Amino acid sequence: MTEKKPGWKEYPLAAVISKPGSCTYHNTGDWKTMRPVRDDSKCDKCGFCWIICPDAALFMGEDGYYEVDLYHCKGCGICAHECKKSAIRMIPEEH
Repeated sequence: MTEKKPGWKEYPLAAVISKPGSCTYHNTGDWKTMRPVRDDSKCDKCGFCWIICPDAALFMGEDGYYEVDLYHCKGCGICAHECKKSAIRMIPEEH
């Protein structure tokens, strides 16, 4: 007897992100159409982008700038919209 595969209704909401922190182990940013790009000449390293990122897709690099983890960034653009220095812009993602 073969085991019946679960249907879509049996999967928990968000599917692979079933408990806090589980998205760390999955590349959840693969479907984005836009990605953030930082202009170092405008960025003052305030960290506001890091604070407001809903996906925790930013981390501080060795130089003090916040880098985008493109494996987890969904391309929502909140960081670019909220940056007080207009140091982040969204560009089309190239696949």
